[in-house]
Amino acid sequence: MKKTILVFSALIVALLTLFQLSKYSLTTGNAQIEIVIAVVAIVFFAIGIYISNKSLRKDSAGASSAIDPTKIEELGISKREYEILVKISEGLSNKEIAESLFISESTIKTHISNLFSKLDAKRRTQAIQKAKEFHILS
Repeated sequence: MKKTILVFSALIVALLTLFQLSKYSLTTGNAQIEIVIAVVAIVFFAIGIYISNKSLRKDSAGASSAIDPTKIEELGISKREYEILVKISEGLSNKEIAESLFISESTIKTHISNLFSKLDAKRRTQAIQKAKEFHILS
């Protein structure tokens, strides 16, 4: 967080310095307004590319975390329970999960209850969060 604040502070200082230089250039008559605007545009373009590349690197690093099958076995989660956990993470309701897996809604509730006890969760969102912490879900 401190690094982000420092980067944005440096950008603001650089931008203010650029504006002061352009103001000085315009008042002395040494530069045309188009050149100043072009320089400002190029600076903002370079900053945009830098921030975009940085965020893309961060996203690709986060996406590389693999699912840990040993943790699934360690928690005692069955294949069907894992399928239901994935469906929950997709935001499906019990009825939608039951229809997609061709099983009854009461069976879904039983599997979800088992998942909650195995993950030590009380709600769906908490179960998904803990599954991501255990590297069970991506």
